[in-house]
Amino acid sequence: MLKVGLTGGIASGKSVAGEMFAALGAHLIQADQISHQLMQPGEPVYDEVVAHFGRAVLDPDGNVNRGKLAEAAFGKPPSGSPPRIEELNRIVHPAVIRRQEEWMDQIGRLNPRAIAIVEAALIIEAGAAGRFDRLIVVTCRDEQRLKRFAARHNLSLEAARQEVTRRMAAQLSDQEKIKAADYVIDNAGSLDGTRQQVDEVWQRLQAQNPG
Repeated sequence: MLKVGLTGGIASGKSVAGEMFAALGAHLIQADQISHQLMQPGEPVYDEVVAHFGRAVLDPDGNVNRGKLAEAAFGKPPSGSPPRIEELNRIVHPAVIRRQEEWMDQIGRLNPRAIAIVEAALIIEAGAAGRFDRLIVVTCRDEQRLKRFAARHNLSLEAARQEVTRRMAAQLSDQEKIKAADYVIDNAGSLDGTRQQVDEVWQRLQAQNPG
C-alpha cells in the first residue's frame, strides 16, 4: 500500500484535489473530519478542549462551535504567552495522527494495493510528513485564496484578508511546503487543468505502489 499526504495552505484547493483522487480510486480521509469527530461530546479531545478554552467555545447544546474555537485559538494571546493555536494543536494533532494511522492500517489490511490519501493542512507543521510514502502539495495564488475563503465564509475581501493572514501565520508558506513535496499541484488555473495534474500524479503513484 502507498500512504500519501495531501496538503497545502488555507483555501488552496486541497479538498478539490482530494475529491479528484478519490474519483480515480484513491481511499481518502480528511483530517478536518477526524478532528470534528474527536471534538464530539464524550470524546477525550472534547474534554481537553473545553478544559483549556472554556465553555465559551460551546454552543448552547454543548457542541463545540468551531467559529468560536477559531476565534479563541487564533486571537491575540496575553503578553508573553504563546499563541493559543499552539495549545489547540497540542491537544488535537496527536489524536488526529493516531486516527489517521489506524485508518491507513485498516485500509492496508483490506487492500495491500490501495493508495490511501490523508488530506490535512498541517502535515508538515505537525511533524507528520515522515509517516507518508509520498507528499503532495496543492498551491494557488494569494488573491484566489482570499476570494475562495471570503466566499466560503461569506466575508468581505478585507475581512477575509485579515483572517487568512492570521491563520497563515500558523502555517508554513507555500514555498516551504513545496520544498518538502514529492508532487505539486498548481490549482491556480481551471478545474480541467487541476484535474489533468491530478491524473498525472495518480498515474505516477500507481506505478510506485509497492503493494
